[in-house]
Amino acid sequence: MGARSYPGDLPDLESLRCFLAAAHLLNFRKAARTVALTPAAFGSRIKQLEERFGRSLFARTTRTVTLTQAGLALLPHVTACLDAAVDCQRAARGETGFAPTELVLGTRQELGLSWVVPQIDVLEKVLPWLSLHLYFGAGPDLLLRVRTAEIDCAITSTRMSDPRLDALPIHREDYVFVGAPKLLARHPFTKPEHSKKHVLLDASQDMPLFRYFVDAVPDATFEFARIVRLGSIEAIKQRAVAGAGVAVLPLYHVRRELAQARLRRILPRIEASHDYFRLVFRAADPRRTAFEALGEAMRRVALR
Repeated sequence: MGARSYPGDLPDLESLRCFLAAAHLLNFRKAARTVALTPAAFGSRIKQLEERFGRSLFARTTRTVTLTQAGLALLPHVTACLDAAVDCQRAARGETGFAPTELVLGTRQELGLSWVVPQIDVLEKVLPWLSLHLYFGAGPDLLLRVRTAEIDCAITSTRMSDPRLDALPIHREDYVFVGAPKLLARHPFTKPEHSKKHVLLDASQDMPLFRYFVDAVPDATFEFARIVRLGSIEAIKQRAVAGAGVAVLPLYHVRRELAQARLRRILPRIEASHDYFRLVFRAADPRRTAFEALGEAMRRVALR
């Protein structure tokens, strides 16, 4: 949002109000009374405007006052300017609510389809001033696009330390270490050293999900037979259900599979670290109140 610049010699609103009164009444004395000025002070206001614009705005005789061509051209713009000033005052007093706002929200594919898209209708009712557009991408990509203003904000649990970005917590994200029951029956996983017989399914080298589990047991050593990086949470879940390996996944994303015994928790006495889904936006973005309203509305909808 680039700031628009304006010249420093703009006319003041009171002088424009005097012009509008004179244009409607075509009588300076009557117009002066409507704005609570003496005729002399009123005439001075009009003269200052004419000097500023370098044009005569009124043609005056001893009996009549009429608008000049310049005054007639100015009239609709002064009306619009004063109407806008009134709207500014109402907006500053909180009487108009939010101005119509368009935001591009970035989200991961899985979270977007399971949680963001289903609540769009609710958001339209709760935040009628907001037009929301979606962008799907991976965590690091989302942060980069927020930083470069390609998108306005993003929902992500990706850890960040960039002072140019700010974030509002939306939902706590709990993680569980899981594997398919058949896989765990063939190769039990009841001790860290059992990791040698298992394949770890993870997201990426830069943003490993397994860190949420290993951070909870810093004294334990896990040495997997190999690590397969699949890039997305949904892909990891599908491969874990198929018995292709073990994985740390968000609890909300595998709750159904755990209830149906398609996945089983590994080392269940160890509680993995948690994180938060956050609404991330640029720290210098002047629309913070709009992001706060969006975050509050999304906070009311449970993860699924």
